[in-house]
Amino acid sequence: MTVAKAKTRHTRRSSMDFFAELGLKMIKEKGHVYKNYSTSFLVQKAIEYGHGVLSEDGSLVVLTGKHTGRSAKDKYVVKSASTADTIWWENSLNEMTKEQFEALKIKALNYLNEDDRDVFISTRSVGAERKHNIGVRTITTHPHHALFTKHLFRGTIKKFNSEDYLILHVPEMDIDPNEFGSHSKTIITTCFDTKVTIITGSLYAGEIKKSMFSIMNYMLPDKDVLPMHSGCNKLENGEVSIFFGLSGTGKTTLSTDVGTLLIGDDEHGLSDEGVFNFEGGCYAKTYKLSSQTEPAIYKASNQFGAILENVVLNNKTGRVDFFDKSIAENGRSSYPLPFIDELEKTSVGGIPKHIFFLTADAFGVLPPVSKLTQKQAMFYFVLGYTAKLAGTEIGVKEPQATFSSCFGAPFMLRHPSEYAKLLGHYLKKYDIQVWLVNTGWTGGSFGVGQRFPLHVTREIIRAIQAGKLKHTEMKEDPIFGLAIPKSVKNVAPTLLNPRKGWEDGKKYDQVAQKLAQSFHNQIETFGDFYNENIQGAPTYRE
Repeated sequence: MTVAKAKTRHTRRSSMDFFAELGLKMIKEKGHVYKNYSTSFLVQKAIEYGHGVLSEDGSLVVLTGKHTGRSAKDKYVVKSASTADTIWWENSLNEMTKEQFEALKIKALNYLNEDDRDVFISTRSVGAERKHNIGVRTITTHPHHALFTKHLFRGTIKKFNSEDYLILHVPEMDIDPNEFGSHSKTIITTCFDTKVTIITGSLYAGEIKKSMFSIMNYMLPDKDVLPMHSGCNKLENGEVSIFFGLSGTGKTTLSTDVGTLLIGDDEHGLSDEGVFNFEGGCYAKTYKLSSQTEPAIYKASNQFGAILENVVLNNKTGRVDFFDKSIAENGRSSYPLPFIDELEKTSVGGIPKHIFFLTADAFGVLPPVSKLTQKQAMFYFVLGYTAKLAGTEIGVKEPQATFSSCFGAPFMLRHPSEYAKLLGHYLKKYDIQVWLVNTGWTGGSFGVGQRFPLHVTREIIRAIQAGKLKHTEMKEDPIFGLAIPKSVKNVAPTLLNPRKGWEDGKKYDQVAQKLAQSFHNQIETFGDFYNENIQGAPTYRE
């Protein structure tokens, strides 16, 4: 027997041993277990099962039922000696006992082991930096979810060991909430002691990737690595930019720009070695997606292998209407990174030169760009401000301020102060410049003003990356205390100064002051952090 054959046999035996010890039935009389199958096979199976259909361009179009987004209130963590004092429980994280988790795990395995049920296994990893890479095995009942993990997770770069994770994905398994102490039949839960995640009650694929993002967010700070809900790109000269932002603020769009190399669009780590992408693909929002405004994402989304979730498809023509949000405004496209032409193939980069905090201010009072001091950067990082729009939720009749610490609170399992401490460390050590960019409204609040045109935001970011704002004269905003550039090439001065865009200046002052005060109120809830970073807070305070 050759060394190569012996090594292959050992690897297969080790893999089989893992699943055997787990209690997963690998051989069935009726059903089948498919492990690491090709894209074309998984697409074929999804169509065969009636889980999806192909668009005219070859994308697999699927629906996720009542869950067209994450189920944030149904997230659980097993409480144990290791997690009791390290998890930020106040962050809408529900406690689950070891006994409840084990009972759910047994139920999931019994469900997967039913003789007539097909099962799909993928063995992947997260983290492009080898030192921080974690293996992840996913077992699911749906072929397009196995394909999703093939897109969003990375290929394995080292052998699996006891530090790696397992995801049991049983989205259509029926449960009794009373049996597991849950609020509903939807549960997304992780046990850090056994390194297992279980997802049930939701077909929304984003739960899979966000579970591993949450795990990375929990583990990396112990290694002095800052996990970031961010996009990241690199210029031809090697300079790196990071784009923090909540969903809908433009994180994916702005990090995928012509003339830049995409490192990743959503999840990264920052260490003394630089930045590294967690993922192997992208998960982009599709509402109003067009070849004119977002050519790279549009091209990647409209080809064989891409998965489109909750988009409107004309069954006669096979055409997708990205401007129809009748199913959900949170339509999604998932695809592997190589679908992007301008790509940093290593998925890593150096220490960032610029960090952009993206916020969609629906009140229309924040400037399109402002230069932050380190104290302001700390303040706005923990603030994580954006706004809900009127009409997007029942009962929301006017814009509402919403806050998500670290621009990704639902995925941050530790207290925000831990992540802020790491951010402050890297800002100071490497003199990284932070900018606050408003991708929201100008000339009035939502319903009155207009959203900043994408080309304007791109001009601003390109100017910063080219170093054109390095010595530009700044003017301090009297309400927020932000440093606003007096001029940016190809950007109208009235856009740079938001008050000038309003017909009623006094009305602007009232709205801006109310928003500024809400910033104070929000950060005051973080106690000592507020007092330590008061210099970064808005100038206005009641």
